[in-house]
Amino acid sequence: MAFKNMLTQFFLLGFLLIFASAEAQEYKIQGKVIDSENVALESATIYVETVKDSSLVDYTITDVDGSFVIEGSTDATEVNLYISFTGFQTYKKKYQLSENSMINTGSITLNLADNTLGEVVVQATKAPVSIKTDTLEFNASSFKTKADANLEEVLKKLPGVTVDKDGAVSVNGKKVSRVLVNGKEFFGDDPKIATKNLPKEIINKIQVVDTKTKSEEFTGKEGDSENKTINITIDEDKNKGYFARLTAGGGTDERYELSGIGNYFKDDLRVSILASSNNINSSGFTFDEVFDAMGRSAYSIARSSNGSFSINGNSFGGGGGVTKSDNGGISLVNEWDDETELSANYFFNRGDTKTRTQIERENILPDRTYFNNSISSSDRKNDNHRARFGFEFQPDTLTRISFRPNMTVNKGFSKSNSNTSSFGEDGNPINNAETEQFSNLSSTNFSNRLNVTRKFGSKGGFISLGFDNTNNTSEEENVYFSSREIYDDLGNLEDTDIQDQFINQNTRKDEYSVRANTRLPLSEKLSLDVSYSYTKSKGKSERLIYEKDDVTGEYDVLVDTLSNDFNSETFNHRPNIGLVYKDDKLRASISGGLENVRLKNEDLFSETSFDNTYNNLYSNAYFRYKINKTKSIYFNYRNSRDTPSITQLQPVTNTTNPLNVVTGNPNLDPSLEHRMYMNFNNYDFKSRSGFYAYLGGNLTNDKVVAITTTNEDLVRTTTYTNVDGVYSMFVGASLDKTITLESKNTIKIDAGVNGNFSKDLGFSNGVKFDSNRYIVSPRVGVQYDIIDVLTVEPSYDISFNNAKYSLNNTRDQNYINHDIALEVTSYWPKNFVFGNDISYRHLGNIAPGFKNDFVLWNMSLGYKVMGDDGIFKVKVFDVLDQNISTSRNTGDDFVQDTQELVLEQYVMFSFTYKLSKFGGKDPNKKGGRF
Repeated sequence: MAFKNMLTQFFLLGFLLIFASAEAQEYKIQGKVIDSENVALESATIYVETVKDSSLVDYTITDVDGSFVIEGSTDATEVNLYISFTGFQTYKKKYQLSENSMINTGSITLNLADNTLGEVVVQATKAPVSIKTDTLEFNASSFKTKADANLEEVLKKLPGVTVDKDGAVSVNGKKVSRVLVNGKEFFGDDPKIATKNLPKEIINKIQVVDTKTKSEEFTGKEGDSENKTINITIDEDKNKGYFARLTAGGGTDERYELSGIGNYFKDDLRVSILASSNNINSSGFTFDEVFDAMGRSAYSIARSSNGSFSINGNSFGGGGGVTKSDNGGISLVNEWDDETELSANYFFNRGDTKTRTQIERENILPDRTYFNNSISSSDRKNDNHRARFGFEFQPDTLTRISFRPNMTVNKGFSKSNSNTSSFGEDGNPINNAETEQFSNLSSTNFSNRLNVTRKFGSKGGFISLGFDNTNNTSEEENVYFSSREIYDDLGNLEDTDIQDQFINQNTRKDEYSVRANTRLPLSEKLSLDVSYSYTKSKGKSERLIYEKDDVTGEYDVLVDTLSNDFNSETFNHRPNIGLVYKDDKLRASISGGLENVRLKNEDLFSETSFDNTYNNLYSNAYFRYKINKTKSIYFNYRNSRDTPSITQLQPVTNTTNPLNVVTGNPNLDPSLEHRMYMNFNNYDFKSRSGFYAYLGGNLTNDKVVAITTTNEDLVRTTTYTNVDGVYSMFVGASLDKTITLESKNTIKIDAGVNGNFSKDLGFSNGVKFDSNRYIVSPRVGVQYDIIDVLTVEPSYDISFNNAKYSLNNTRDQNYINHDIALEVTSYWPKNFVFGNDISYRHLGNIAPGFKNDFVLWNMSLGYKVMGDDGIFKVKVFDVLDQNISTSRNTGDDFVQDTQELVLEQYVMFSFTYKLSKFGGKDPNKKGGRF
């Protein structure tokens, strides 16, 4: 109750501050923008600046008829009105303001810029927002932030841009998948490394475009309009210099953090270095300005976060647990004469993760129910090396050659143990199992992509040839011991089964593919796309199981019945043809083809094999219609065939796991999936509000599902079959709105609702069943900013869940989950930074014995020294010592409650030092800031 009262007070404080603003005089300016031929100019940028210091007062864009209204309040008595539009000279006029000024400019004619070329804009000042054909562009200096802001804090100020608690960025509802700097990657493909570390001081413009591959950028082919790329341009006078950040900290329970990132850039050359070491479940270099590596992503329960993180596709700390990690890497990008570009990066990670998990699981059969209780723990150590190389060369303006090899080397060791008890509804034991494993794993993965593209004609024609290869090998040695006790119907011990084995597993897969595609323009707007690809893969999987020799005690007795040695080959032909239409308003495509797949597989131990051929028709259609420059509709349909896996097809009984005997079915058909998705998005710059809505679904026929039969001793026998009628639907909408107060403080509101419905089919003890799940999740979040003083961010998420099962109606679920969060950061008094990050979660369906709610409160107090270059901090993770990891997972024929080891309360003392110099100046010295 005390926490709820405190939370209420924080919310009241935030909303009271919202309405605390100074009085200023009102003004309203309206008019219309046209060109010299009296044609209305839609989406021209209108902005007002004070004459005194050129600070931005407000901005808007013109409607489809060229009209605009810009109104608000300001303390200034003189302002300049600017009108900017691509390819035209910027219009400027001074106005005197008095109380309740009403100004009608009438029709304003813009003149063509004398040096118009493509999208060159000649203007006296920079427009805060520019809307071009395929680019949304923001001028970073127009959006006020605290003095030492990073890119993420700037993005939070931009209209239509949202940044969630985990740092993921969306623009008008669409996910940002890449962040580039001057068109080049910033240390690999993790956007957060850029958003958390790039300082505002070097940023000129922030451009938002559709995500494209390098080849698509070169040819002008349409990109992925459902994913966005942010490109950061650096001021030319600041494109020479360096910036770096170093943090060192130590705390209670032997917790520590060491991290640093450094960047040097000079024109087209950029070098980045990063390194970190910590034992607080952090990647170490995606800094939070207040909490450093201890941001919201550190805790385990809210929004499926569990103290885990991922680096370059390698996850650490997943499934709960506590991870000690050591990381280091270097990245290089350089370009010569706009013809040759070289990029290379190397990354090393060492992770040591300890886990402990408690599970209570209810298993539903058609005629009975049984339960499993288990406790397990593990310790996983892993070394990962990853190197990427990219080389691009343009011998002339029409030809592009690219070569991109990558290599990953992994070596790890793990040990684990578990104890599982199974019992019936009457409480009598059915079996009890103890296991212990020790594993060594090493793997090497090499891939390469070679592409040659040649453009022709003046209407976007091109031809592209490519060759790809991947070569993967892995070797694993595993010592496995298990002891299983089996009880009779009365609960008496009946039998004991022991396995003591050494397992040697080696796999290799080599895949090579060639591809060719061309675009043949049929007219200015219509093109024909033709492509063909051929892929051949060859694999070998050898799994040899040995038991101990009774005499020597060595693992040298090969168990043929449990071992296997597979050789497999796959041949894939995929021709495709399609039509593409493109104009200023509409982009549309329809395409299809025939996929021919041949699978060959042979087991050398059982001397069994199969050779199957599948011919699958597929199709794809999409369109995107731009109602205007800020409003669009998107639709996509595609179908695809999914060929069953070799395990599902192989007609061999696999008894590697004696509790689950698996036999494949060579008569399986490929599954056919239909996928549909559509959305509508709009951002209204007049009202500073954006709306995004989406609807989609999947329907799968011939889906491959398992048929499992469980006997009285809980030994399962599994094979596979095809079923029709598996589907899912999803729908949602979101609204964000920015309100600028008279004092120039801002309120940003983000609200939305998501809904999901799914129907799954399966078999339990040979009986077919279906499960239906419904989830509706409304949410709302508010961010209130008083620049350089206070940020208040409350949010509330609620999830209504309903599940119905034909197998056993008593399992029907109907429950509600609640998530409440509040982040308050104070920058007052001067040089102090005080942060509080509080979250509360209530789970509506946790079994007795598991805690179903908790409060996580992280706190940070920092004091700046040496100007803005250094900061001392004391941070407390989990102030109330309540952090848990509890979850319920409901499957088709089970309900499972899980509680895991998580990071517990600690106090950390740290020091962070930043150093930078851009264009020969230190931005942290007086006069060096925007």
